[in-house]
Amino acid sequence: SGLVHIKNPHLDSMEEDILYHLDLGTKTHNLPAMFGDIKFVCVGGSPNRMRVFARFMHKELGLAGDGEDLADICAGTDRYAMYRAGPVLSISHGMGIPSISIMLHELLKLLHHAKCQDVTIIRIGTSGGLGIEPGTVVITDTAVDSFFKPRFEQVVLDDVVVRSTELDKDLVKELLACSKEIPDFLTLIGHTMCTYDFYEGQGRLDGALCSFSSEKKLEYLKRAYNAGVRNIEMESTAFAALCGLCGLKGECFCI
Repeated sequence: SGLVHIKNPHLDSMEEDILYHLDLGTKTHNLPAMFGDIKFVCVGGSPNRMRVFARFMHKELGLAGDGEDLADICAGTDRYAMYRAGPVLSISHGMGIPSISIMLHELLKLLHHAKCQDVTIIRIGTSGGLGIEPGTVVITDTAVDSFFKPRFEQVVLDDVVVRSTELDKDLVKELLACSKEIPDFLTLIGHTMCTYDFYEGQGRLDGALCSFSSEKKLEYLKRAYNAGVRNIEMESTAFAALCGLCGLKGECFCI
């Protein structure tokens, strides 16, 4: 079935599931009534950007009203923002793997409790391009770590658990086909490298610390390019791993 598969046996025995950082819960809210018909979830870093995106979707879908007064569903918390336009949910995830993974754990449980079916989730955002024109949109075929490997390493208790970062191949093709209808900007498919840091972790020379030369930086980025990396950001491996494990069709789509 197209339901979200939560891989946690403890949830069934819990009287109430509180989604702390979304200010929602199974006892305080009727999640199936609020979210049962959601088909698409778009996530991105900034709350402001996701509000603008929800308004844009509201207009594109021809929904009643002008969409200017869309309410933040997570207004009771200042961690994340969530807006809804018809069957599309628009949620902010902050910056980096810890921030997106907290949001995704709660979002996946939300979709599970709401009994949503056949949901597609897309991360839309900004990224650093590698050897490509500024303004290019990269559709991620594989999310890789700083060693260019398709894996997400998570420390669980005192164990390093390695998870796959495969994304939905059919969705990649579908998005590329859609992009052909919009000639305004270049769209290509490539690997996306996910790092734990914006400065040293991405080979930048302008952080508070820098322990390498510009030659070493260029040599590393060339190796990344040769390994198929076309853009660099800070969320894709965690996004791919969590969505994949819960049976959600997911894709990253960054400019």
